Amino acid sequence: MRIYNTLTRKREDFVPIKNNKVSIYVCGPTVYDFFHIGNARVFVVFDVFRRFLEYQGYDVTYVQNFTDIDDKLINKANEEGITVSELAEKYIDEYFKDADKLGVERASCHPRATETISEIIGLIKKLFEKGYAYEVDGDVYYRTRKFHGYGKLSHQDIDELTSGARIEIGEKKEDPLDFTLWKKAKPGEPAWDSPWGKGRPGWHIECSAMALKYLGETIDIHAGGPDLVFPHHENEIAQSEGASGKPFANYWMHVGYLNIDDEKMSKSLGNFFTAREVLKEYKPEVIRFFMLSVHYRSPINY
Repeated sequence: MRIYNTLTRKREDFVPIKNNKVSIYVCGPTVYDFFHIGNARVFVVFDVFRRFLEYQGYDVTYVQNFTDIDDKLINKANEEGITVSELAEKYIDEYFKDADKLGVERASCHPRATETISEIIGLIKKLFEKGYAYEVDGDVYYRTRKFHGYGKLSHQDIDELTSGARIEIGEKKEDPLDFTLWKKAKPGEPAWDSPWGKGRPGWHIECSAMALKYLGETIDIHAGGPDLVFPHHENEIAQSEGASGKPFANYWMHVGYLNIDDEKMSKSLGNFFTAREVLKEYKPEVIRFFMLSVHYRSPINY
């Protein structure tokens, strides 16, 4: 079997780390709302890929996380007058209802960021030890320029990235490219104790910590939507490889965009459809067939 690897931009023979075992990490939803059909394409494609590997006789450990702490969750919870954990619980339940209808099998495990705080703190401590992390007034940042492979997944030169980066008002980063590992607590927001004071993790470090916890320092396949290549997956590589000194994932797979009338789906354009809305119009088998009717890396038009 050959897999197109985003990292090398080549089709490569698939050789798992352990003979008959395959480890896969797929970035799951941020649970502040129903997931949209662009997300659904990712879930359906990798559901089929996982089933194919199992059909081929591989023992697959498939991890798909839930991002259950994030600015979007905090804002939505405030709007609805409920706690962030209540909001997350609600939309995790709704995720499973829609994913089950679409025939997406449950992952081997569905870790949550809030259940991985001690591992996140441990990972940040490692990054401090190796000189990749620094703290400013309770916020912790990743020293991006120190990681020599930065940009290798998205095939971007770090100097070109720097020209487009800027430091927001109130930020005290050493470099515009540095990104947040730990956010200082704000009044009324969920927070956890840490060596740097009360706060919460940044988005990128959550996935690194969950992947390392459940799949180890090097995994076979890391996958997700095309919008995650940069900065999310690029930052995951920097964090994980900075801490371990080992390759984070041997193969990177990304699904193509799902467009609406030849335009990228977005809430701002008003061309946004949730999986639940589409499931009211079409049978799950029809939706799955539609999503599998073109090559998984090609854009598909709804």
